[in-house]
Amino acid sequence: MIKEAINRILELAAPEIIEIDGENYCDRKLTRIDKELRANEICMSTLSSFVAFIQNSGDLNKGKKYIVQVVSPTEVRLISELDADRRRETLAIAGANVPEFDFGRQIPHKQFLINVQSKFCDGDPAENDKALILKFAGTVKSGTVADYKDDGISQKATIKTGVASLSEAEVPSPCVLVPYRTFVEVEQPSSEFIFRLDEGSHGEVTCALYEADGGAWKNEAIKNIAEYLMKELAGSDNITIIS
Repeated sequence: MIKEAINRILELAAPEIIEIDGENYCDRKLTRIDKELRANEICMSTLSSFVAFIQNSGDLNKGKKYIVQVVSPTEVRLISELDADRRRETLAIAGANVPEFDFGRQIPHKQFLINVQSKFCDGDPAENDKALILKFAGTVKSGTVADYKDDGISQKATIKTGVASLSEAEVPSPCVLVPYRTFVEVEQPSSEFIFRLDEGSHGEVTCALYEADGGAWKNEAIKNIAEYLMKELAGSDNITIIS
């Protein structure tokens, strides 16, 4: 009886092909078993570690070809060629740790100054307006804006510097800044931003930066990453770099 019951259960468990109106249907959901085994990818946060993995890792078969794909300004992947299942294996992923900045949002004056100071690159004042932004925003304090003008091209704020004295501060709009937005091993791309200052009903000052380059910096960052990898992996003939 037990043997017959087991055989009956096995019969019921087997998939059945049913033909309906000339079409074949299966009453079970089947899962294909791959021919190849695949490992989990190794994650890292720098391009130098990514390059070292490729050059020194015993996980790579020297007789096979691999693809390095620059996915975005903050992600690079090492991918194998197609295997017997027509699938690619991801062996390593490099993900950049970049500081976050709230672009497009008014933030408190003091927090804005600290963020710009710590999350943007310094540079030539002729090509980088960081010093000008800090000077302008640093001059403006709560309750000191006597007159504020914004013509869409530049902003002017008349600042109270004493009991009766006034001084005028101006910042261009758009301004050129260089935030940390990609891997530290490559040059950080510059881009244009629209700077806006606001003063609330209680005199509190807030500042904001709005991206104004349409995301063109991303293409430049990806190009810089690809050039870095091409240089560092110049002797690896089985590596193809795409972006």
